[in-house]
Amino acid sequence: MALTTAVDVLVFTLLYVAVVLGEDGWGVTYYTQSICVLNGSTVELSCTYKYPSGYKVTSTFWFIRNFVNLSDEPDYKGRVTYRNNKNNHTLMITDLRESDSAEYKFRFITDQNGGKWFGQPGVKLTVKGLQVDVTPATVTEGQNVTLTCITSCPVIDNPTYIWYKKTVTSPKESGPSYSITNITSEDSGEYYCEAQNIYGRPNSSSVSVDVQYAPKNILASVSPSGEIVEGSSVTLTCNSDANPPVDKYTWYKKNVTSPKPSGQSYSITNITSEDSGEYYCEAKNSIGNKTSAVVILVVLRKQSYEMLVVVGITVVILVLILCLSGFICFRKKAPKSLSDTRDKSDNEQGNPNPTICNISSIGVTSEKRDQSDDLHNTSVDIHRAKMQDVPLYSNAQPQEQDEDVQYAAVKFNPPSAATQPVMHGVEEEPSVLYSTVNILRIKRT
Repeated sequence: MALTTAVDVLVFTLLYVAVVLGEDGWGVTYYTQSICVLNGSTVELSCTYKYPSGYKVTSTFWFIRNFVNLSDEPDYKGRVTYRNNKNNHTLMITDLRESDSAEYKFRFITDQNGGKWFGQPGVKLTVKGLQVDVTPATVTEGQNVTLTCITSCPVIDNPTYIWYKKTVTSPKESGPSYSITNITSEDSGEYYCEAQNIYGRPNSSSVSVDVQYAPKNILASVSPSGEIVEGSSVTLTCNSDANPPVDKYTWYKKNVTSPKPSGQSYSITNITSEDSGEYYCEAKNSIGNKTSAVVILVVLRKQSYEMLVVVGITVVILVLILCLSGFICFRKKAPKSLSDTRDKSDNEQGNPNPTICNISSIGVTSEKRDQSDDLHNTSVDIHRAKMQDVPLYSNAQPQEQDEDVQYAAVKFNPPSAATQPVMHGVEEEPSVLYSTVNILRIKRT
């Protein structure tokens, strides 16, 4: 919230009357010789004047130097207003600044030669601002702090005090004093007060409340992160939040009594396995000190590290070989499987009238039998059909293909017991043959 100034009016009671008498009936009377007002307020300075009869006043004004009309002064442009009522004259100055502190005098000019007069001494105006006093002067986290709105000028009519913190829109508890108990770093900032009454609401200058605290949020880190091999270099870094800033960092290794070299960063060059362990840091400022959590440093022996690298590479190679072997086997099996599928499809869903040869005969158990008796109930059916060969695993456009498919089925059955001759002394040896021959002839165009 910006400081409130221009339109606020704060008028102070005039303390006493000063009369400046002149010779031969000339004179100026000021209602007060001094006044103290607040910065940003408005003040009125009034006087009465007299002159000999027969004179006519042609000009009236106030000045602070060289008889220059105050309304013509660049620093007062737009802030000065005159009110004249018979022999009474009032000067009003708005938006008062501390630089307006000066002695103000009234001057009038008549229509007669030498008919000029000003009041001497004038009115001494003092402009003071509201100020904020902070107790204690140095604020530490956890303390109770009191802010008080003060001024060297008297403030009348019991004004209401309102407290503000910059960057925060809502005002704080009202009163000439504002207390903060168990203050924290979040309470740091710029504070100012406002004195509000029927005459106006001037604001104080802002004061900074800087809450100091011991180091907190201590964090130790290792760089580079990951596996550390003997012979490499490592840097440990300690970070913290503190006000005032940390003035000393100290490094420690668990189970080692003596501390490591001080500094926010601790570097270990040509590291060995003996440097493995748990490390932590301590941050300290004028308020206090605090330590970090431990960070674990693991140093691998060089041979162990190389062995890990070899094992890792070997595992990767074996995985690649297994993947490649599986891929090759899949490629080899895929065409055969597809061919079997096609043959089965051709047999089951192909030409319904293939060339079929069915031959039935009686098995022969003796070479002396007549060959004419070897064949019985023989039937042969021959058909031809065109089949469309469907290409597999191909995105090419299919071409017309002519196929001549011939099937030969030959079946040899032994004669039944009723027709089979009985031969004594000869062991009967039944013979059964069943054969299916697929003859595929493909004509491609």
